[in-house]
Amino acid sequence: MKILLISPTEKGIGGVAQHVQGLSKFLTNQNHKVDIISSENTFTIPVKGLKNPSFMISSFLKSRSIKGNDVVHAHNIPSYLAMKKAPGKKVLSLHGVYSQQITEIHGKIYSNTSKNFEGKALKSADTITAVSKETCDYYSKDGFDVIHVPNAVDLDNFPKKAIKRFENQIIYAGRLSKEKGIDTLLDTAKRLPPEYHLLIAGIGPEEEKVRGIANSKANVHYLGYQSKQNTISLIRGSDLLIQPSLMEGTSSTLLEAMGCETCIIASNVGGNTEIIENNKTGVLIETNNAEKLLDKISDLLTEKEKRIMMAVAALKAVVKYDWKQVGKLYLDIYEDLLRQ
Repeated sequence: MKILLISPTEKGIGGVAQHVQGLSKFLTNQNHKVDIISSENTFTIPVKGLKNPSFMISSFLKSRSIKGNDVVHAHNIPSYLAMKKAPGKKVLSLHGVYSQQITEIHGKIYSNTSKNFEGKALKSADTITAVSKETCDYYSKDGFDVIHVPNAVDLDNFPKKAIKRFENQIIYAGRLSKEKGIDTLLDTAKRLPPEYHLLIAGIGPEEEKVRGIANSKANVHYLGYQSKQNTISLIRGSDLLIQPSLMEGTSSTLLEAMGCETCIIASNVGGNTEIIENNKTGVLIETNNAEKLLDKISDLLTEKEKRIMMAVAALKAVVKYDWKQVGKLYLDIYEDLLRQ
């Protein structure tokens, strides 16, 4: 089978990039031919508000030159124009509600435009999938049939090395952007007792805010971009991983923390509520509440037994999110389409 994957990104530690990397590796290991169109191999303008539009145009142009696809699998709405143009059965995977994400990042002025564009993209696909049940339900209300295929991790290839720099080590790993709850993260960082150390790994539009706090607080450490291997080793060496996102699909970072036996505190939004069982495989808290986040950090750092118990339970629960399981769901979808 020849599969064309289209994604705004395929590198880095972001959820969509990790998903595309993992799927590509799984399909290649199953002896399928995989091509990828992404911002890493097309022209984009690296300016807020222009990166996705420029990717839409350049990926559309590039898709015309890739022939003989059995399946064209696009990830997120900006990939839809290239998916529509490229020959082959068309799968569109949603990693969240696009119109909500655009409104959150750019403001309500873009809400109607993004909603209309979203509708056109969904109507162009032969099959639609989403990484969270919440996203499936959202689009199902608009009359679309959406199949739940969660995010996944490659548990067999997790690095065993643990990078532990401090006692009471806490880590945030991910994109530094508004929708990831960076304001809550930084409000928490400002109040963090000196005996607790927060590592922040990632890049994004809120990077300068993060640098500012890290420069003013001796126990807040901004690490910038980290390779996936380093990120997982840092997660494995940490006592807690925190994720205060305002919206999420099925977070690959949470799955990685589960696979590392690192206890999790995450916001009770989107796919987080599907993969974390509150107070059993992690702790879920409300969004935009730095005081509550700090309380839970203190609670779990002082109650080691409770922390370890949840981390062990999470390791058992994450097995169903391994690529060996999730990859088969995509192959079933491809094969069903090709039989039609």
